[in-house]
Amino acid sequence: MKLLVLVFTIFFNAISVSGLFAQKRKEIPPETPKLIVGIVVEDMRYDYLFRFWDNFGEGGFRKLIDEGSLCKNANYDYLLTQTAPGFATIATGCDPSVHGIVSDYWYQRLQNLTAFSVFDEKQKSLGSTKDIYPYSPKNLLTTTFTDEMKIFNNHRSKVVGISMKPEAAILAAGHLADAAYWFDEASGNWISSTYYFDSLPNWVNQFNEKKFSDLYLEREWLPMLAEESYRNGAQRGLASSVGFAGENTFAKKVNAFIKKEAHYGVLKANPYGITLTKDFAVSAIVEDQLGQDEFPDFVSISFSVPSKVGEACGPNSVELEDIYIRLDKELEHLLQFIDEQFGKHNVLMYLTSDHGASYNPEELTKMNIPAGEFNSDRALMLLGTYLNALYDKGKWVIDYNNKQIYLNHQLIEDANLKIPEFQQVVAQFMIQFTGVANAITATTLEQTNYSTGVFSKLQNSYNQKRSGDVMLNLEPGWIEKGDYLSTANSGNNYDIHVPLIWYGWKIGRQRISRTVYMEDIAPTISNFLNIPFPNGCTGSVIEELER
Repeated sequence: MKLLVLVFTIFFNAISVSGLFAQKRKEIPPETPKLIVGIVVEDMRYDYLFRFWDNFGEGGFRKLIDEGSLCKNANYDYLLTQTAPGFATIATGCDPSVHGIVSDYWYQRLQNLTAFSVFDEKQKSLGSTKDIYPYSPKNLLTTTFTDEMKIFNNHRSKVVGISMKPEAAILAAGHLADAAYWFDEASGNWISSTYYFDSLPNWVNQFNEKKFSDLYLEREWLPMLAEESYRNGAQRGLASSVGFAGENTFAKKVNAFIKKEAHYGVLKANPYGITLTKDFAVSAIVEDQLGQDEFPDFVSISFSVPSKVGEACGPNSVELEDIYIRLDKELEHLLQFIDEQFGKHNVLMYLTSDHGASYNPEELTKMNIPAGEFNSDRALMLLGTYLNALYDKGKWVIDYNNKQIYLNHQLIEDANLKIPEFQQVVAQFMIQFTGVANAITATTLEQTNYSTGVFSKLQNSYNQKRSGDVMLNLEPGWIEKGDYLSTANSGNNYDIHVPLIWYGWKIGRQRISRTVYMEDIAPTISNFLNIPFPNGCTGSVIEELER
């Protein structure tokens, strides 16, 4: 009897050990990940990670950092930090001077119009009640790492981009994407364009038919925590700032905003827009069958809500902190889904931001910190008056957009004036305004090679065909006057320093303190996949991630 018990004990122990080793073998990461998930939290400053840390749960931001690699000093290396250039830089591994997406909008001289970064008149929208979204990645001048992945794998890899903002979904996914989806404020639907499909996939129509947008519009946005539990609340008092549509966002039904806004755009500025984005992304992963074969797939998931709330309420608001606490919970749900669906070891994930955000200048001045608002409309009016007095009357400035002054070249040449000298006159006038730190001409940027400092960032933002004749840089703490409390679009630390976390697959636990640039993301992923770098890539592999 004892012998029989001993035999059974040895037998079951052997099975147990064998099962353990089998389990270990299953968790060995494959040579390349089955799925790459790029998460971008728009307008997320690096310090938000640790400012809100105490109110995060264990399964979201904390899990990514505790089990992954955190690049503590990841930066953009150009001046005009905006959504479109940020997503293009992440995807291409180069700065705007190369990939061509110099800002969200720029003036097109040949067409004599200011165009959106992803505008394409040859396309039509799919799924919208209004045909006003003819978008594509045609303005992106280089390949992305996903383009190279598609070419390398003979188009057997799948690529999908998802965001409430079209430029984020489109530029993150590249030229060869299978799909890019964005949110339609008019209908509350997820839509796309004819660049990707002849008609929307059935599963997208079915998702839209469930009317989740209507459901979320009926929900209240109330604080998740008691006032004293908010890091920002201790300084400001609960819900003390002005929120979306001029209303205090807490304890107000979202429907109150609908009466003012008359569209579903309010979901871009309340926490249920985060949930809606996450739910659609999960559906896309399942319905598009991502990560199901030996060819790696990619999905970009961009969360736009923090951007809108941050602009409306500022980085020191309780509203923004509440948004990040809720985002943390949605990240936890997403990570749980990915782990259950694929296993952490089969998925490479990174989380970053398209740019940071400024403090509210009014708050800074109350603390005796130099700050202010630059009124570009007033400055341009005075510039026009000055040029008319100096020369003859005429429309010397043909456009202004995002700190870029576009001059009327035809008028300048007809007046027998030299464009470089005219540019310098404008720059010398603009530098006199309070809040303007630098005004540099296109000619100077073309003829001089800057390797460090603010002029290097200006040069990295400058594209000869698309940028203005004179570019402005404001003093630290200064922003352009607008209908927001906070914004980006500078080369200052609060705008260029963003989180960069790597998680899953073969990623180890570590913190990397040296400076890395956002141009390094694309070549690092390309290196992991053993594929060519994007054709305009100037970034470098983050070698610490291979150790």
